[in-house]
Amino acid sequence: MITRQRLAAGVCALLAALAAGIAFPGGAVADETEQAAPKVELVLDVSGSMRARDIDGGSRMAAAKQAFNEVLDATPQEVRLGIRTLGANYRGDDRKEGCKDTAQLYPVGPLNRTDAKTAVATLQPTGWTPIGPALLKAADDLNGGTGTRRIVLISDGEDTCQPLDPCQVAREIAAKGIGLTIDTLGLVPDAKTRDQLSCIADATGGTYTDVRHKEELSDRVGQLVDRAADPVVTPVATEGAAQCAEAPTLKSGLFTDREEFGQQRWYKVDVDPGKELRASVSVADDRAVNPDYGVLLRAVTVHGREIVRGEAAGDGRTDVISTGLRYPKPESDDDTATAETVCLQVTSSFSAAAGVKTTPGLPLELTVDVVDGPSGHHDVASFGLGRGWWLLGALVLAGFVAGLLWGWLSRWRVSVWRTN
Repeated sequence: MITRQRLAAGVCALLAALAAGIAFPGGAVADETEQAAPKVELVLDVSGSMRARDIDGGSRMAAAKQAFNEVLDATPQEVRLGIRTLGANYRGDDRKEGCKDTAQLYPVGPLNRTDAKTAVATLQPTGWTPIGPALLKAADDLNGGTGTRRIVLISDGEDTCQPLDPCQVAREIAAKGIGLTIDTLGLVPDAKTRDQLSCIADATGGTYTDVRHKEELSDRVGQLVDRAADPVVTPVATEGAAQCAEAPTLKSGLFTDREEFGQQRWYKVDVDPGKELRASVSVADDRAVNPDYGVLLRAVTVHGREIVRGEAAGDGRTDVISTGLRYPKPESDDDTATAETVCLQVTSSFSAAAGVKTTPGLPLELTVDVVDGPSGHHDVASFGLGRGWWLLGALVLAGFVAGLLWGWLSRWRVSVWRTN
């Protein structure tokens, strides 16, 4: 009897150990998944100005609530979403208190759509516009983990809590190197609001969007939340050469480099028959430069013959200039045909303003993609007309038939007139 009890106890202990062994790795996997999950926090301005009724006949607050409900319904399951408000609780005139008025309405984590919608439904336009403090708190809400982190700020006015400049706050967040992007949306904004929200977005590599209709707001917020779920592409640092023969050979991907003023950078890409090379380049002026500049991207053979080029010009109003090109390599009937080496040349005409350092070079981002080329005659132009050739042929035939009918009718009418 005692032996049986000991055997049973041993079996139970073994099963418990196995269960624990299975459970702990499962927990570790769950933790890793949680770390990699993309995180988004929607930061909504609930200040008194959100009562204004200038979005499709309704208030700005009503448009924001509708957009949030639609976005919550469509949020991808893998996204950890939270909601923070600014100006939602303090109704008084004390500026010091009003500038503390930011709270997390819904914590960043797995989304319970019903709870999140219920929380949003309680919001009423109330107080001040402490954008800077709200961004600092939102960055803390998203802290930790290795996945994508994004703040989506929706506001209809300037920050009212200076001297804490929200644009400077965004720069400080970017300087921490935590990979957090801030996208901003301005509801029926004036010029000052637009400038401030644009500055916040630019500081972290985000985007700014003007919004004047409900549908625009819902669509844009939804796009930004979906973007957080996209795989993160990490650029690969490379170093172009002064001539094609010494250039590095690149595969499909995203690459970064630096280009000195007046310098050319060369890269090589192998393109198989039946494939198409798609390349684009962006050069950023991260310091003061003279206006009127351009960027040129050329695809040439190893012997120096130009295949195709892309170019763009700027006048000092933007801090990034981009261009691209496409080169389809035709199929070959020769089974032994090999890949063609295409040389990519990047040249820009930036010039440094007086007193500005010229080193290090300007940041350059190069995207290379080699995809399946055009499929046969469906994508090949015929006599320079492409698919329009068939339409032109049909029109010519229709005109010929119409001419014959018109001639026959005319002859018949003349014959009848002469008979009468």
